[in-house]
Amino acid sequence: MHEDIVRLTEVRRALIIKLRHHGDVLLSTPVATTLRACAPDVLIDALVYTDSAELLTDHPAINQIFTIDSRHNKQRFSARLAKEWRMVRQLKSNGYDLIIHLTESWRGAWLTRLLAPRWSVAPSLSQRGLLWHKSFTHHYAAPRGKPRHTVESNLDALRRIGLQPTLSQRRVTLLPGNEAEATVTALLRDRGLQSKRYIHIHAPSRWTFKCWTA
Repeated sequence: MHEDIVRLTEVRRALIIKLRHHGDVLLSTPVATTLRACAPDVLIDALVYTDSAELLTDHPAINQIFTIDSRHNKQRFSARLAKEWRMVRQLKSNGYDLIIHLTESWRGAWLTRLLAPRWSVAPSLSQRGLLWHKSFTHHYAAPRGKPRHTVESNLDALRRIGLQPTLSQRRVTLLPGNEAEATVTALLRDRGLQSKRYIHIHAPSRWTFKCWTA
């Protein structure tokens, strides 16, 4: 156990930053689940890309979702800058005590510097130099050699600040919502399919190297 653990009783509000796409955001949900279980009075917000936000909409542990458009490079620089500055001001007004940055994104590092939380944790990246290291108060080791499941790697951020996730807290949370569930139920009914009585194969991916060949 590290001596510099975060005192959760002194944390009022926390921000989880996961600027990645659908699958990676989904695999980060146990972080919010564990943090809520360990600190039920803490307000937990999330910052993700706009197209991934719906994955977290009904997550019971998440208070508010902030988004960045991953396609913002198509917008005029002035419009992009104004939009992001408004978001930064809103985040700043929330007064975060804890920021959990789950990727190697420099944007997360700069945001952490701007928001100036009391505690912050991010991956340990020696190749990033002193600027990255000094942007956070805590760092957790990235897996080396033997591969480590992404869920466990994300939870290492919490382990570094003194939290120990239970087995049940490590489960991924995906709540599609009543509207989506009704749509799926109707689709199954229209095609004569019974729940748990069919196989669904999803071969495509947004990354071509993950797709099945023809």
